[in-house]
Amino acid sequence: MTKQITVPAEKGYRRRWAGLAVLSASLLLVVMDMTILNVALPALAADLRPGSVELLWMVDVYPLVLSGLLVSVTALGDRWGRKRMLLTGFAVFGVVSAAVVLAANPETVIALRALLGVGGAMIMPSTLSMIRAMFADPRERATALGVWSAMAAVGSALGPILGGLLVERFSWQAAFLVNVPVMVVAVIAGAFLLPESRNPTPGRWDFPGTLLSMAGMVALVYAIKHAGSDGFAAPATLAAFAVAALCLGWFAARCLRRPDPLLEIRLFRRPAFAAGVVAALSTSMAMAGMMLLIAQWMQLVLGYSALQTGLLLLPAAVAGGVVAPLTPALAARTGARAVLAGGLLLSAAGYAALFLAPSPLGLGWATAGLVLIGAGMGSLTIASAVIMSSSPAAKSGSAAAIEETAYELGGALGVAVLGSVAAAVYRAGLPVARLTELVAAGGEAAARESLAGALAVAAALGAEGAQVAEEARRAFVTALETFGLAGAVLMLAAAAAVWLLAPRTLDLSASQH
Repeated sequence: MTKQITVPAEKGYRRRWAGLAVLSASLLLVVMDMTILNVALPALAADLRPGSVELLWMVDVYPLVLSGLLVSVTALGDRWGRKRMLLTGFAVFGVVSAAVVLAANPETVIALRALLGVGGAMIMPSTLSMIRAMFADPRERATALGVWSAMAAVGSALGPILGGLLVERFSWQAAFLVNVPVMVVAVIAGAFLLPESRNPTPGRWDFPGTLLSMAGMVALVYAIKHAGSDGFAAPATLAAFAVAALCLGWFAARCLRRPDPLLEIRLFRRPAFAAGVVAALSTSMAMAGMMLLIAQWMQLVLGYSALQTGLLLLPAAVAGGVVAPLTPALAARTGARAVLAGGLLLSAAGYAALFLAPSPLGLGWATAGLVLIGAGMGSLTIASAVIMSSSPAAKSGSAAAIEETAYELGGALGVAVLGSVAAAVYRAGLPVARLTELVAAGGEAAARESLAGALAVAAALGAEGAQVAEEARRAFVTALETFGLAGAVLMLAAAAAVWLLAPRTLDLSASQH
């Protein structure tokens, strides 16, 4: 049994900064792994030749498993030990990544991606709750969370770049195998540098609540993802939303009735906590939609390769990585509420730049928008600090699970909702009469589905397709510009909500007990 380390309240765990390095390095790799697949997918598909349904599951199974397990795995870590859960997650991630060399068919890759989701559910919230346990001083904790947020921002940008290099020089398996040595080091270093912590009064395990949380979260993420492709009125989407509403509503009722719930939903009664979650959800939502569209724009409209696109997206991560560690000090001077709302306003300005830029959108304006959005992402540092600081130490697992769930749901909603808005604008701008005249119904449907489909149809038409391709590109640029307006409105609404929810006197130096 792991020895319990007592942390002096006034000093915190003495090896906390070395422990933070372990947590940050592991988080960097896990976040990178989420985006590496986007680059490795074409090579993987060419090698294993999955069907369309299998390809969809390769992408979707990771977030489905991760979101379904977040609540129950975090609650288990509160009881079993957060360090144990984290180290187990490292081990699972490393072993599964090594097993990719055995993948000879799409089914094996899907199974491995599902197991990576299990490891991710063990790691992601555990890093946050460990920071809450290691850093007793709220100001130090805010700085540590700034480093944590910076690693998340850098990891999301480095994923496509590293993935592109590995796939071009080696094979798609290399994009997974890079995890193995880092996770081996993380397990060894974590065993020596990280303290054990757990909820001192966990209460009885709620088995019905566990099943309800798993079923509800999987159904909700599934519904949101398929709403973007099939529409919100599709029977399967409506059925999934109904299952999610039933299961999660029942789960919430159980949590509110029990003195020892799996997830401490009552944390939302704290205005500062609610403000932090709103900021995390809205920022993740806008960022996911933007990354999806702007990466396609760079490749299919401007003609850059996947690796070049990854490099062109780097300014957003660099801006976020620079600003994130600085925001705690700024919050100490001007107030956490001002920094949190101000960061959201800065992101709104970045999205507005995409809409207000001279048409057609150029790379210079897009880069300026990315820098503003990335700098605004520094507000997530304060969001994490607000969420964790406004939660009692014993409930840090619940706070971390809620924050990670906000990120997961925000990413799915960004693609489904904002992506659907952009898709509608794109379809409205297509030369429908010309498409109907030149191609069969199947080709027209493919062109209306995506810009990639339209370019493939245009290429098959030869010289006559050149005009169709040009008009499809123009329609996509209009959709991207309109998305900029939608993203700006979302971030302005989030800034207003945060300003109203967060107390004027919100102070990150005050810790909850």
